[in-house]
Amino acid sequence: MPETSAVKPSATSPASRPSVMQAPVLVLNATFEPINVTAVRRALVLLLKGVAQAEETNNHEVHSTKKAIQVPSVIRLLSYRHIPQQSRALSRKNILLRDRNTCQFCSRALPASELTLDHVLPRSRGGRSTWENLVACCYQCNNRKGDRTPEEAGLKLQRRPRPFTLHTSRQLMRLIGHRDEKWRKYLFY
Repeated sequence: MPETSAVKPSATSPASRPSVMQAPVLVLNATFEPINVTAVRRALVLLLKGVAQAEETNNHEVHSTKKAIQVPSVIRLLSYRHIPQQSRALSRKNILLRDRNTCQFCSRALPASELTLDHVLPRSRGGRSTWENLVACCYQCNNRKGDRTPEEAGLKLQRRPRPFTLHTSRQLMRLIGHRDEKWRKYLFY
């Protein structure tokens, strides 16, 4: 009976690196104004539907049985979309994005799994779950603070929590795209 050998993924094999389909793509309005960041998968759907066109591509291709398409890095919508006053849903993910996965008390940048949300004014004292009262916090600082205000616990907030704004959204686009030089001319560095 012939012996079979299992192939282990190497450091460069597809199993060990993030999928190209999940890579970030900058979305521009018809006026070249940056409005969003989406995944390659969604960007390709917009291109194939004829709703957008690729302004910049990277060096990857996606193949079907009959066609090869270059993976976009920047796409532009073909018709102008009015973007109303942007407000993001209040969620753990968006709080961590706003605070850049950094504890707002000790300034340590940590993975999302090692962070929690903290109410600056504790809920037991009437603190609500709002943009202005929630911050990213490491477990150590959260335990140290407990059911007290930062001042009572001897902690200092690195910056006052604010709602997610268009400015915050653009800052995040810059952070996500800092590795892709093709984004620079669209994000007004």
